[in-house]
Amino acid sequence: MSIYVVEPGKLINNIAEKLKEYPSINPPEGSEFWKTAHFKELAPIDSENFWYIRCASILRKVRKFGPIGVNRLRNHYGGRNKDKRGKSRSSKGSGKIIRVALQQLEDANLLVQKETMGRVCSSEGISLLERTAYEILRKKNQ
Repeated sequence: MSIYVVEPGKLINNIAEKLKEYPSINPPEGSEFWKTAHFKELAPIDSENFWYIRCASILRKVRKFGPIGVNRLRNHYGGRNKDKRGKSRSSKGSGKIIRVALQQLEDANLLVQKETMGRVCSSEGISLLERTAYEILRKKNQ
Protein backbone atom coordinates (compact mmCIF):
# COMPACT_ATOMS: atom_id res chain seq x y z
CA MET A 1 0.00 0.00 0.00
CA SER A 2 3.00 2.32 -0.03
CA ILE A 3 2.30 3.61 -3.56
CA TYR A 4 -0.61 5.48 -2.00
CA VAL A 5 1.63 7.13 0.60
CA VAL A 6 4.35 8.43 -1.74
CA GLU A 7 3.86 11.56 -3.82
CA PRO A 8 2.88 10.40 -7.35
CA GLY A 9 5.28 12.74 -9.18
CA LYS A 10 8.32 11.43 -7.33
CA LEU A 11 7.24 7.82 -7.76
CA ILE A 12 6.65 8.20 -11.49
CA ASN A 13 9.98 9.95 -12.09
CA ASN A 14 11.91 7.27 -10.18
CA ILE A 15 10.12 4.44 -11.97
CA ALA A 16 10.75 6.14 -15.32
CA GLU A 17 14.49 6.04 -14.60
CA LYS A 18 14.26 2.33 -13.79
CA LEU A 19 12.22 1.59 -16.93
CA LYS A 20 15.11 2.87 -19.07
CA GLU A 21 17.02 -0.27 -18.07
CA TYR A 22 14.39 -2.58 -19.63
CA PRO A 23 15.31 -3.49 -23.24
CA SER A 24 11.67 -3.97 -24.32
CA ILE A 25 10.63 -0.46 -23.25
CA ASN A 26 11.81 2.20 -25.68
CA PRO A 27 10.14 5.03 -27.58
CA PRO A 28 8.66 3.96 -30.94
CA GLU A 29 10.05 5.52 -34.08
CA GLY A 30 8.51 8.95 -34.69
CA SER A 31 6.98 9.19 -31.21
CA GLU A 32 8.72 12.51 -30.56
CA PHE A 33 6.25 14.07 -33.02
CA TRP A 34 3.09 12.46 -31.60
CA LYS A 35 0.60 14.64 -29.77
CA THR A 36 -0.87 13.16 -26.60
CA ALA A 37 -4.45 14.07 -27.59
CA HIS A 38 -6.15 15.51 -30.65
CA PHE A 39 -6.95 18.79 -28.89
CA LYS A 40 -3.30 19.43 -28.00
CA GLU A 41 -1.38 21.84 -30.20
CA LEU A 42 2.14 20.46 -29.71
CA ALA A 43 3.88 17.22 -28.87
CA PRO A 44 5.43 16.96 -25.37
CA ILE A 45 8.43 19.25 -24.94
CA ASP A 46 10.55 16.72 -23.00
CA SER A 47 10.45 14.18 -25.82
CA GLU A 48 13.47 12.18 -24.59
CA ASN A 49 11.96 11.23 -21.23
CA PHE A 50 8.30 11.49 -22.20
CA TRP A 51 7.89 7.86 -23.22
CA TYR A 52 9.38 6.50 -19.99
CA ILE A 53 7.35 8.91 -17.85
CA ARG A 54 4.13 7.90 -19.64
CA CYS A 55 4.93 4.19 -19.24
CA ALA A 56 5.63 4.70 -15.53
CA SER A 57 2.40 6.64 -15.15
CA ILE A 58 0.42 3.93 -16.93
CA LEU A 59 2.02 1.26 -14.74
CA ARG A 60 0.98 3.17 -11.62
CA LYS A 61 -2.57 3.71 -12.90
CA VAL A 62 -2.98 0.04 -13.80
CA ARG A 63 -1.86 -0.90 -10.28
CA LYS A 64 -4.20 1.63 -8.70
CA PHE A 65 -7.31 1.20 -10.88
CA GLY A 66 -6.77 -2.23 -12.49
CA PRO A 67 -8.06 -4.27 -14.17
CA ILE A 68 -8.26 -1.47 -16.71
CA GLY A 69 -8.27 -1.21 -20.49
CA VAL A 70 -7.22 1.28 -23.14
CA ASN A 71 -10.55 3.11 -23.25
CA ARG A 72 -10.63 3.90 -19.52
CA LEU A 73 -6.99 4.98 -19.65
CA ARG A 74 -7.87 7.30 -22.55
CA ASN A 75 -10.37 8.95 -20.21
CA HIS A 76 -7.70 9.32 -17.51
CA TYR A 77 -5.27 10.98 -19.93
CA GLY A 78 -7.90 13.13 -21.63
CA GLY A 79 -8.64 16.74 -20.93
CA ARG A 80 -10.60 19.81 -21.87
CA ASN A 81 -11.33 20.37 -25.54
CA LYS A 82 -12.28 23.98 -26.16
CA ASP A 83 -14.01 24.72 -29.43
CA LYS A 84 -14.19 27.99 -31.35
CA ARG A 85 -17.22 29.42 -29.59
CA GLY A 86 -15.75 29.11 -26.11
CA LYS A 87 -17.60 25.99 -25.09
CA SER A 88 -15.52 23.19 -23.69
CA ARG A 89 -16.09 19.47 -23.56
CA SER A 90 -14.02 16.62 -22.25
CA SER A 91 -12.05 14.62 -24.79
CA LYS A 92 -10.06 11.44 -24.61
CA GLY A 93 -6.29 11.10 -24.84
CA SER A 94 -4.36 9.32 -27.57
CA GLY A 95 -5.14 5.62 -27.75
CA LYS A 96 -2.06 4.66 -29.76
CA ILE A 97 0.36 5.96 -27.13
CA ILE A 98 -1.47 4.07 -24.38
CA ARG A 99 -1.83 0.87 -26.43
CA VAL A 100 1.85 0.71 -27.43
CA ALA A 101 2.97 1.52 -23.88
CA LEU A 102 0.75 -1.26 -22.49
CA GLN A 103 2.16 -3.72 -25.04
CA GLN A 104 5.73 -2.79 -24.11
CA LEU A 105 4.98 -3.12 -20.39
CA GLU A 106 3.50 -6.57 -21.10
CA ASP A 107 6.64 -7.58 -23.01
CA ALA A 108 8.70 -6.51 -19.97
CA ASN A 109 6.50 -8.80 -17.78
CA LEU A 110 5.29 -5.86 -15.69
CA LEU A 111 1.63 -6.22 -16.78
CA VAL A 112 -0.62 -9.19 -17.49
CA GLN A 113 -3.74 -9.16 -19.64
CA LYS A 114 -6.84 -10.79 -18.21
CA GLU A 115 -9.34 -12.33 -20.61
CA THR A 116 -12.19 -9.82 -20.83
CA MET A 117 -11.40 -7.52 -17.93
CA GLY A 118 -8.32 -5.61 -19.06
CA ARG A 119 -4.77 -5.43 -17.75
CA VAL A 120 -3.45 -5.85 -14.22
CA CYS A 121 0.03 -5.59 -12.71
CA SER A 122 2.06 -8.77 -12.57
CA SER A 123 4.02 -9.70 -9.48
CA GLU A 124 7.15 -8.13 -11.03
CA GLY A 125 5.28 -4.89 -11.70
CA ILE A 126 3.91 -4.74 -8.16
CA SER A 127 7.37 -5.46 -6.80
CA LEU A 128 8.93 -2.66 -8.88
CA LEU A 129 6.30 -0.15 -7.72
CA GLU A 130 6.49 -1.13 -4.05
CA ARG A 131 10.30 -1.26 -3.91
CA THR A 132 10.58 2.16 -5.54
CA ALA A 133 7.99 3.64 -3.18
CA TYR A 134 9.83 2.12 -0.21
CA GLU A 135 13.14 3.62 -1.38
CA ILE A 136 11.52 7.06 -1.64
CA LEU A 137 10.05 6.73 1.87
CA ARG A 138 13.43 5.68 3.29
CA LYS A 139 15.20 8.68 1.68
CA LYS A 140 12.51 10.98 3.05
CA ASN A 141 12.89 9.65 6.62
CA GLN A 142 16.70 9.90 6.72
